[in-house]
Amino acid sequence: LPQDRSIGEKRLASMPDRVTNTIHTRGGSVSCRPTVINCYEGDLGSGDKWWVEWKQFMFATQLATGDGDSKTRPAAMLKPIKRAKYPAVSAEEEAMSLPLQTLSQAIFDAILVHIVNSVSPSGRWQQLRQEMCDALNRHKDTRTLEILQQTYGTTDAVFLQEAAASFRTSAAKRLGGRYIVAAPSTLDTSRDQNSLLLLRRDLFLEASLVDRTEEVMKTFDRNVPVAPGDLFVLQVDDTLGRPYLLASFHGDTNGLATIPVLEAVTALAARMPERRLIFGLDANTYEHEAPGKQDVLGFARAYVAKGLTSCWGDTPDPTNHTTYNARTYLQAQLQKAAKQSETAAKGDKNPKDFLLFSPASFTVRSTTKDNTGERRYVEDMVFPTLQFPSDHGVLSTTLEVQPPRLSRYLRPSLLHR
Repeated sequence: LPQDRSIGEKRLASMPDRVTNTIHTRGGSVSCRPTVINCYEGDLGSGDKWWVEWKQFMFATQLATGDGDSKTRPAAMLKPIKRAKYPAVSAEEEAMSLPLQTLSQAIFDAILVHIVNSVSPSGRWQQLRQEMCDALNRHKDTRTLEILQQTYGTTDAVFLQEAAASFRTSAAKRLGGRYIVAAPSTLDTSRDQNSLLLLRRDLFLEASLVDRTEEVMKTFDRNVPVAPGDLFVLQVDDTLGRPYLLASFHGDTNGLATIPVLEAVTALAARMPERRLIFGLDANTYEHEAPGKQDVLGFARAYVAKGLTSCWGDTPDPTNHTTYNARTYLQAQLQKAAKQSETAAKGDKNPKDFLLFSPASFTVRSTTKDNTGERRYVEDMVFPTLQFPSDHGVLSTTLEVQPPRLSRYLRPSLLHR
């Protein structure tokens, strides 16, 4: 299984891992699948111990994940894998994708348990894993909120992507006095991939919020790989009476949904010409053009054709990267794993993040990027790090509202969880 690239291309192990790896439950706690590649706290010292716990978790444990009183088993949270999004999947595999995912996940987890216990029979690997989990996972929300509060606390609008539903609750508790924490009505509680907005209470009117997400989502056909939670479109007015349309979006891995979403959001904006559009997104665009992937210059041509520009201008520099990370072999998409010497060649080092707007509505005063949490970007540094919890840099742009007689500086930022 680990040497079969098609398993990764079909997402048969990575898709169920995305759903069941670490499940955020009602009340803010988490439940982890018994596996090497998360922060499961139980004993994984043998295959026999692991197998008992794995079956109990997947098929018997009842978890409360939504807003109501219902509970569900992790196995029941799996979603079918669609050929439209993952063409490597055959029609037959699509039809049986739920049991295939379950089986593939079990085999994958079993292999890793066997490998690490063979390499470290003393169990030292379990201690090291827990130390890493403390630094990179358990305190991730706390560190993210620290960066938002301490480094970007004067920002007017924050566009967040890939946030867990529980992060909305944490953000409201810590930042709610300063920010309106807005989320789409289609918030997905089973994936940690929701787009949110934080809006300064002293600038934006909470009573004016209108969620326009569904109006955009219903325009997509099944071939556009956009899931609930990926997109958030919000109508809002500020305290000076200026109307805005704000959108936050997380694109699919290959960026194939980015231009269709751009077209749908700008179509909505065209029907609301009185509103100034600001669109913060992880476009998942790539430095180089390649089959099946959205290149950054092609994306730029698309947004310029829609009458928009970006924080990077009409023609962004393809080497102005906002991501630089590489996967180890302790994750479910082994076809993407890299040795330490391969981080640049096989890693994700690309220009992916943008703030889009009309040049008739705004001009850029400044744009910075940050992969330290200190308003600094260290080029050629792989991240996340122990100090910076995201695999995308923070973009921070100061926009001047046009015309000049209504000028007020807006400071929107784009941040990934």
